[in-house]
Amino acid sequence: MCGVVGVYAPGQEAAPLAALALFALQHRGQESAGLAVGEGTDVMVYKDLGMVAQVLDDRRLPSLRGDRAIAHCRYSTTGATVWENSQPSFRIGPRRAVALGHNGNLVNTRQLLDGLAGGRDRLVGTSDTDLLTALLADEPGADLVEALMGLLPRVSGAYSLVAMDGTRLAGIRDPFGIRPLVLGRLPSSEPGETQGWVLASETCAIEVLGGTYVRDVEPGEMVVLGDSAGPRSVRFAEGREQLCVFELIYFARPDSYMLGRNLYEVRRRMGEELAREAPADADLVMPVPDTGAAAAAGYAEASGIPFREGMIKNRYAGRTFIQPSQALRQRGVTVKLNPLPDQVRGRRLVVVDDSIVRGTTTRRIVEMLRRAGAMEVHLRISAPPIHHPCFYGIDTQIETELIASRLDREGIRDFLGADSLAYLSIGGVLSGIGLPRERFCFACFDGRYPIPVPYDPGDRKSILEGTGVAG
Repeated sequence: MCGVVGVYAPGQEAAPLAALALFALQHRGQESAGLAVGEGTDVMVYKDLGMVAQVLDDRRLPSLRGDRAIAHCRYSTTGATVWENSQPSFRIGPRRAVALGHNGNLVNTRQLLDGLAGGRDRLVGTSDTDLLTALLADEPGADLVEALMGLLPRVSGAYSLVAMDGTRLAGIRDPFGIRPLVLGRLPSSEPGETQGWVLASETCAIEVLGGTYVRDVEPGEMVVLGDSAGPRSVRFAEGREQLCVFELIYFARPDSYMLGRNLYEVRRRMGEELAREAPADADLVMPVPDTGAAAAAGYAEASGIPFREGMIKNRYAGRTFIQPSQALRQRGVTVKLNPLPDQVRGRRLVVVDDSIVRGTTTRRIVEMLRRAGAMEVHLRISAPPIHHPCFYGIDTQIETELIASRLDREGIRDFLGADSLAYLSIGGVLSGIGLPRERFCFACFDGRYPIPVPYDPGDRKSILEGTGVAG
């Protein structure tokens, strides 16, 4: 997870634009937010723990002046939730001053640390992003682009980066394209004005600025902003796209587009496929809000069972799956969702959700619906069972945390307290997307990791803490 933004807006203040785009990506990370802005050859960074609107408010933005900016909201997969690990990471090194925002997770962190002069003592935080920033500040090269071209071939893992020094801003996507990154054009406010550009994790961040989506940044590509001639494409590696399929199932906003597909429509079609694969004899179809809504609508359409809201979501509560601790995830369920007893009492329900990761949230939802008077609860999940941890930017680092890796289908159903349980197949997911399997990473479902992970997964999150290192 994490959301990244880069804005180049000649003749305008970039910080308010970057903050507004980042606000559209708040769903991608809720632990911290920050912004780096460039004016002339100077770079200024402001970041803090908290939500985007709390950190980048009207008191802070007027002092962040410049026509270039990068911004980041964090969801931790390596390193603790402390100020030092908030982003953008910033470093003044012997070669350059550089700010960096990162979405993803590196898998050769230890090897990279061995190559950093001064080692662990050079790091401010305990994230792979901080390590990458320190290496970039030290890397030989006449400018930021040359330095990135020297460093990136040594970096392994999932990364969509926005980087900025005193003169340039760049967006970079790893050779497998596991995490998304898109390029957009900003609207011109004056005739003849130099065109502005934006890089972002999702198209919704471009649209909130009134901008126009241009294209995806390609796997293995660097897009450089800062020239009047417009974006410059630099290829640093051969690319083979393996976009994380969970982006389409859950992470990204439903109004975003990926690979030319609107994600609401993709999820609705997944719900239709789920109804065909796993029918149920029931009175109502209802979603787990909000991420199950599109699939539930598709299930209802295909099955002919009426669609009804059965739970109300407190939209000021964050996503329970991406809370940084299990205790917060458990408390967050009751704060986040409340059933509608008049809708569920005495009825047989098909409850549609996008995924089951650890199972604790789903179990509490079933309990809530039973207490509200539901006669039957049939769970339908618009993704396959998650059997394997993700090492590329999702906080499922230990296999035993995943309920599908510990229990069979009947054991999961019994743990959740449901009357029946069914998951969408991988084939059903692909039918909903309408693209071939080789375009995606399905590792959390099938265990086929496109990038080898050369360490014990149990210590991944704290690999840079103390004697280890994390991101």
